[in-house]
Amino acid sequence: MLHFKRIVHTALIATSVVLSGHAYAEKLRLEFWTQSLSPKFDPYFKDIVAKYNAAHPNVNVVWTDYPWSVIRTKFTAALAGGNPPALVNLDVPWVYSYKQLGLLRPVDDLINKDAYLGGALADTTFDGKQWAFPFYNGANVIAYNTDLFKQAGLDPKKPPTTLTQQLDYAKQIRARTGVAGFAPALGPTKVEGLMAAEGLDVMKDGHAVFNSPAHVAFVQKLADAYKAGALLKDNLFSQDNFQVQMAAYDSDRLAMLVTVPTALTRVRTDAPEIYKATDVVGIPLGPEKVVWSGWQFTFAIAKNVDPRLVPEIGKLATYLTSAENQLAFAKQAGTLPTSRGAATDPYFHIVGPDAGAAEKGLVAAASNVEYTRTIFLKGVRNAEMLSTKLSAAVEQAVTGRKDPKEALDEAVAFWNQKLAVQ
Repeated sequence: MLHFKRIVHTALIATSVVLSGHAYAEKLRLEFWTQSLSPKFDPYFKDIVAKYNAAHPNVNVVWTDYPWSVIRTKFTAALAGGNPPALVNLDVPWVYSYKQLGLLRPVDDLINKDAYLGGALADTTFDGKQWAFPFYNGANVIAYNTDLFKQAGLDPKKPPTTLTQQLDYAKQIRARTGVAGFAPALGPTKVEGLMAAEGLDVMKDGHAVFNSPAHVAFVQKLADAYKAGALLKDNLFSQDNFQVQMAAYDSDRLAMLVTVPTALTRVRTDAPEIYKATDVVGIPLGPEKVVWSGWQFTFAIAKNVDPRLVPEIGKLATYLTSAENQLAFAKQAGTLPTSRGAATDPYFHIVGPDAGAAEKGLVAAASNVEYTRTIFLKGVRNAEMLSTKLSAAVEQAVTGRKDPKEALDEAVAFWNQKLAVQ
């Protein structure tokens, strides 16, 4: 009898092991990829993954982070191999690029659009469909040296509210202090954003249209400021002039610094006296109520993902981009939310009595979060080449080497020639 009981007990244990292994094998594996968020955000992602797995015993969520320099290659290879991750962290231009290639799945049937900000949704709405879950955003602010404002006869309590006013302030600062006032980004991919914020179309009906009288007048304003010495000339027409801007601001050679709020912690470290004199305001909205400096990151779904996983992928994407998780991530990363719920949190709206420029900067950026957009050329091949041509034309006009109308006419002709054969 005892021998029989041992046999039954052993059989039950074996059966339990088999069933346990079968249950684990039936778990749905959901891998999501992020870019360049490890190791800084390891604790954040490990925590939310553990919580999700604990609450959803039917899935096994796995987080993988790749450097931004390789994630696109990895994702393309995974698509080609038929084994893409459940979700991939892409910026808006990359979402558009993969969508154009037919490699992403729209998410309209999975996303609750009411949970996200309108501008964030608009960034990834193409051809009337939503192509990604908004995750987090970034936006520039204007940090300005109140001491230089006072020396120039400007009221630090009345910062510029339009781009035209910013250029006028820059000229006055230069005339009265000898310091450059402003360093707009006029390199490739940057000019389009400035034009769009001013309500000036770069393209219309498939044709370049940036040589209208309004466009010419806009470029002439930049040329006048440049001639007056109001613009910092270092790397003015490069792809990225952030480092030279920062160095100039830290050394009292620039009055208005256009940057993301988190970068102001560098000013605090490298130039504490300048930091004490720094106040912050949001980027002027312009007539179109667009903050042109947004750079949104999202979670997208590959078109050839296993269709059986799609409902669970939708739940995971909703969780990763929830108001609670976006708020927690923003507090660690200094980013802006794309969630309506997170965007209304007091963290983004209340400046404490001891707040410095970095804290003020986050609130200033958040005040414009509904209007923050990622602006880039859509629907064209060789966009980088075209953008480079536009920037070169603006450089010729602003530096006085060519009449603004002539420079823009030539660039428009070049664009339309290239667009005609696409």
